[in-house]
Amino acid sequence: MEQVDLLIMGAGAAGLFCAGSALRQGRRVMVIDHARDPGEKIRISGGGRCNFTNLASAPDRFLSRNPRFAASALARFTASDFVSLVDRAGIAWHEKTQGQLFCDGKATQITRMLLDRMRGADLRMQLRPQAVTHDGNGFVVNTEQGAIHAAQLVVATGGKSIPKIGATGIAYDIATRFGLRLVDTRAGLVPLTFAEQELALCRPLAGVSVEARISHRGGQFRDALLFTHRGLSGPVILQISSFWQPGDSLQIDLAPDHDVAADLKAARSGAGRASVSSVLGRSLPTRLAAAICEEMGLAQARVADQPNTRLDAIGARVNRWQVRPVGTEGYRTAEVTLGGIDTRDLDARTMQARKVPGLFFIGECVDVTGWLGGYNFQWAWASADAAGRA
Repeated sequence: MEQVDLLIMGAGAAGLFCAGSALRQGRRVMVIDHARDPGEKIRISGGGRCNFTNLASAPDRFLSRNPRFAASALARFTASDFVSLVDRAGIAWHEKTQGQLFCDGKATQITRMLLDRMRGADLRMQLRPQAVTHDGNGFVVNTEQGAIHAAQLVVATGGKSIPKIGATGIAYDIATRFGLRLVDTRAGLVPLTFAEQELALCRPLAGVSVEARISHRGGQFRDALLFTHRGLSGPVILQISSFWQPGDSLQIDLAPDHDVAADLKAARSGAGRASVSSVLGRSLPTRLAAAICEEMGLAQARVADQPNTRLDAIGARVNRWQVRPVGTEGYRTAEVTLGGIDTRDLDARTMQARKVPGLFFIGECVDVTGWLGGYNFQWAWASADAAGRA
């Protein structure tokens, strides 16, 4: 049986970073993963450029049953701390919007930096754990290539999102095996799907994007909305999907810089011969304006012929569009997993299980989920550093 001080399960963002932090404490470290290559989620993130952190990272940008749980780790390893590592590695980066930082080049630069930082650790890919037990002196992880004994075990296997790159729920199985509680999991940062009534509008508009604003259950976002064949996507929808609950309706403002009813009334006196669709097209993409007018039976109507009640109805349709999603696209396309290992059973400073000394859980498998825009990577770095140092 192989012996190590620390065994880390999962060679993603959190696992690789934890290995580097643990090595600096003088530990013998091994990292195992069933995938072929390390850092697969890093590779595909940010359109291949990796949105590796967000300068606005703070506890209020994360969802959890305990909103303050993430505060300790985030305060002790900040976005600026990670940027310093990126700078020292010579990786060029840029700020896109709202504090989101991306590599100028490929996302794999971040993976290479993490691998360099953990040089000295034993990295074993394509090694699938079969069982995890505790023998009184540490943890025994059985694999198809034999058993590994570790004084301490870090579980960094992520959540259920994007199973095509190898995501599984093994972290939850291990947590349950050792008596930790779970918060129900569901897909987060994911496109929303709709019933046939809404799809009659969405399908013909697939590919059309518009700036939109949505407020729901404490989440307030303004960003791009994208119509799809299944419903709605785009950053503003991904953001609000983490707040949406099945059965909820959403109110969407498709023209947040315009009082559409007022604009139409003003146009009636100044350009009354213009069509409703053309006037509406000043606030919305042309295809969307035309589709809304057709939906309301105004495809050929002139602004001059519309009473205030009709113009108010058009304004409400644009500024206060009411829709009820029937679901999401699920873990297949979700960027993160909401819920997970209950933070009541973890120490916020170390990420160690309160009742199981030597057992740690970090990253996405914990009930801490960030907004879209680099926050979930920052949680991976911060929680991994907390565990690695401990």
